[in-house]
Amino acid sequence: MSFIKAMQQRYTTKVYDASKKLPIEKIEELKEILRMSPSSINSQPWKFTFVRDAKTKQKLSEVSLTNHQKVTDCDTLIVFSKIDNIELFEKQINENLTERAVGYYVNFVKSKGEANIRNWFDKQVYLSLGVFLSACADMQIDSTPMEGIDTEKFDEVLGLTDYKTVVAVAIGGRDVEDFNQLEKKPKSRKPLEEVVKSI
Repeated sequence: MSFIKAMQQRYTTKVYDASKKLPIEKIEELKEILRMSPSSINSQPWKFTFVRDAKTKQKLSEVSLTNHQKVTDCDTLIVFSKIDNIELFEKQINENLTERAVGYYVNFVKSKGEANIRNWFDKQVYLSLGVFLSACADMQIDSTPMEGIDTEKFDEVLGLTDYKTVVAVAIGGRDVEDFNQLEKKPKSRKPLEEVVKSI
């Protein structure tokens, strides 16, 4: 299947079939895809937690607001988190990045204050999210990005230190009765000429 066809057929899964399991090979491939995700100056201010354990998914489902059933029934829940320890982040980039890359961070990110640094971390995580959702579409894996979760409670359940949850993605196999499938609810997008300008 072509990539454009995969994107045309992709939709946000609303109901999962808990009996549908993904091959471990696909899970491992998705891990590597996330590792290879792009980030500004190769900063990589993130961590990705793959949750397949039923007890942990149950605990996370209880703090997932309206998304609780998706968390319970999906095959795997991936939690995207950003680094929250700026001192640790700066130590990492000083040890691993070029002087020019560190200079960009200091002059164009850090110079605008701590709030800007944390916002910049969020942006990098969302770059990886876009890559991940596209990969799932290409691999014909159903997915659901979710901001509707209690991120602080997620941090507690997962025991995250120095990182904070930003967003989560459920992946697995759709339920045959999922009301959001394209044959039941066609994809709605603005016309090309409204969103793309050619000069």
